[in-house]
Parts: sequence; structure tokens; C-alpha cells
Amino acid sequence: MWLTGATVIDGTGADPVADRHLLVEDGRITAVGGTPPAGAEVLDLSGLVLTPGLIDAHVHLGLSSDIDKVSTTRELSVAELAADMFANCRQTLESGFTTVRDTGGVDQGIAGVVAAGKVPGPRVLHCGPILAQTGGHGYLGADWDSADDWHGRQIPGLLGTSLLSDGPDEVRRNAREAFRRGATFLKMCVTGGVVSRHDKLSDTQFTYEEIAAAVTEAEARGTYVTVHAHNNDGLRTAVKAGVKCVEHGSAVDEEMAAIMAEQGVALVPTMAVVHALTADSTSAGLPAHIAARVGNVIDGQTNAIRHARAAGVLIGSGSDLIGPHQTHRGRELVLRSAIENPMQALVTATRDNARVLRIDDEVGTIEPGKLADLTVFGADPLADPAVFDDPAQVKVVIQNGRVVKDIR
Repeated sequence: MWLTGATVIDGTGADPVADRHLLVEDGRITAVGGTPPAGAEVLDLSGLVLTPGLIDAHVHLGLSSDIDKVSTTRELSVAELAADMFANCRQTLESGFTTVRDTGGVDQGIAGVVAAGKVPGPRVLHCGPILAQTGGHGYLGADWDSADDWHGRQIPGLLGTSLLSDGPDEVRRNAREAFRRGATFLKMCVTGGVVSRHDKLSDTQFTYEEIAAAVTEAEARGTYVTVHAHNNDGLRTAVKAGVKCVEHGSAVDEEMAAIMAEQGVALVPTMAVVHALTADSTSAGLPAHIAARVGNVIDGQTNAIRHARAAGVLIGSGSDLIGPHQTHRGRELVLRSAIENPMQALVTATRDNARVLRIDDEVGTIEPGKLADLTVFGADPLADPAVFDDPAQVKVVIQNGRVVKDIR
């Protein structure tokens, strides 16, 4: 396939190049520029803007339905849950996101059917169920539920929000269980969260020994632990225990950013979800009072990005959208454009996210040898970042060298 005529933004931060040509063979980019081989299928992208396929480093495909109906009242059938997840997968891909990292909610069942082409969707890397402590963030049962009942709400092959893990031995066992279900990394919640019923943002969760047990299991498989963290006390313990990525990081200051840089710990801010919850948490199927729990998380994450950037921390990008209305995944890039600039937002959601996910040898930039995961916009997102969040402006999506959306 010969892609011709587009303005190419290659994901490295280099200036856009007009009227660029790409050759795609066997699912990979084999040449940038040059002349088309005889018989090549020509895809004319004149007047359009071509970027690497977008990557969302923090999604919850398993939470694609009304949250209370999934976790508390249990009103939805397995068929409804699956239908909502499949629709979210398609919607995510057609919004230009060719790869996602699911940080709690699905297992290899969803990832497998998407990879097999049975359901349209992005490439899915996942952690399986989150490792959460009893009563901690990640446990969404009602106050009157028994924690023992939580494990019974999993639907193997489809949905498993979290595994309650208390003590190093239980953490170790559940880490192994997550890997058995196809996890490519582990996630733990080391502080309270915004979408929680039984904790505060200031709470710390898991001990050093518990976190270290998960890190040992991850390292034994050549991978890493990422942690949900909204305060630096819990985060500091996690970094000492050897985790390599932080989700949210809404309290990261200059001192913590320096520690993270020294230890090679990445940061994945999640701005879109807190803006959405502040506007209307009920649209995600959550109580109205959840919005009040956001507190200073928006300003905190904004400051964290600036501190982390100054310290040289690898910074990714995640939307963290939950519930049935995950149509604005691209809003994360719009918000990040306002904090830094549109080019940095794009690089973060392509090259740098690929580095966070440890797949930068395969995706994230436009260069020979990389998989042909490409997103084509109808207008220049660098001139108008709102384009990032407009699926109608995503004219073409190519995944593994195959056109999966074309509305030119």
C-alpha cells in the first residue's frame, strides 16, 4: 500500500513534512519517501494530516457500562456488559487509538477477541484485575456487602475489576493469577482514589513488603508494576519497593519528580476523567457526591506534569474514562495541549506512551520497520487541538497495515 500526499507528523517532535509518501508492506512501514513499487495499492491522503496511531495508556474497557449497575446493584446481564465493551472497543479504534493499556477491568478474553479480529478494537495490553487491599481503591462493593463476595463478581474471560490482596503472600498469589489471565504488567492501588467508597485521597494503601512482593513477581516475568497514587506518602513507599510507573500522580512535586527521574519511574497523568467527573459524575453511573472528591486533583496533575517534565521523567498520557460515555478519549490530548503544547501532547500520546508500554520498538513513530499503525486527520491538530477530540475528523485509521476506518 502506497500512502501519498499527506502532511506527516512522525511522532518524534520533528516538524511536519508536507506531501510525504509511505510504503506499507506486510503490516509494516518499509519506506518513507521514494517511489511506489509497481502494482501498489494507492491511498490518496492529499490535504490530510498523518500521525502515528494514537495510544491511550490508561483505559478501562471493562467499565464500559453504568458503574453502579456493574459493581453495586448488579443489574446488567453478561450479554449487556459484553455488548458495551465491544462497542467501546470499536469506538476507541475509530477515534484514532490503535493501542491501549487497560489498567483494570478486562483479561485476556477481551484482548484475545480483538487481536483475532472478531471484534474491531485497538491493540490491548492489560494488567488483568487490579491488586487492591480490602476496603481500598479498586473495591467498588456496597458498604453492606461482604468483601468475600467481591471475588464472586468476576466473569472470567470478560470482567475482573480487582483482586483483594492482604499481606505479601496473598499479593504474590494474586499477582500470579493476574499473569495466568494474560497480564503483561501489574497494577496496584497504593493510595485512596476519587472513584472510591471506602477511603480518602490522603489514605495510603499496601505496605512496602506487599508492594515488593508484586514487584518481584513482575520482574520475574520481565515486566513492571504501575501504581494508582494520589499522595506522595503512598507513592514514596511504592517507588522504594521498585515500581516503575505511576498513574495520576496528583501530588507529585519537585522533590518527588526528582526521585522518580532517578529511579526511572514514568508518570501517566489522567486529566480527561477528572474533568468529566467534575462536570457530571452521574453520567458514568456514579453518585453525584463523587465530583466533590476530585478536590485539587486537576491542578495537582497539572503541576505534576510540569515538575516531571523539568526533572526529565518519562510522561505518558491516559484518559481513564469510565462508564458508558467514553466518546471523548481524545480530550486528554486537548487538555494536555493547553498545559504544554499540541506537538508535545501528540508526542506524549504516541512515542512516549509506546515507551511507557515498552513497545516502542514496534509502534509510536512513523519510521521504517515500525508497525503501520496510523491515524489520519481531516485538519491539522497542531493548529487546532480540538481536532484530536473529534472522531469525525479522524478520516482514516490504519492498524497493522490494514485500513479499519475510511470516511474520506
